[in-house]
Amino acid sequence: MLLRYIESAMKKAKYKILDNGTWFAEIPGYPGVWANGKTIEECRNELIEVLEEWILLKTRDHEEIPLIEGIDINVKMITV
Repeated sequence: MLLRYIESAMKKAKYKILDNGTWFAEIPGYPGVWANGKTIEECRNELIEVLEEWILLKTRDHEEIPLIEGIDINVKMITV
């Protein structure tokens, strides 16, 4: 499920080449999730790492993670 979520989020990534020749990428709707690299592949790999860390921090802090393509990875509290 987590891999599907990351793959779905990466489909929304926006890339652009900067004036200095490096690549910049971000995922709209995911504040703070951005990356920069010498090549588009390096940038994409870094963006995946940043997204993974962002998900872990959101989970740790019990913050809402947006749904994407109907995939919900939010941790639910169960009371007994």
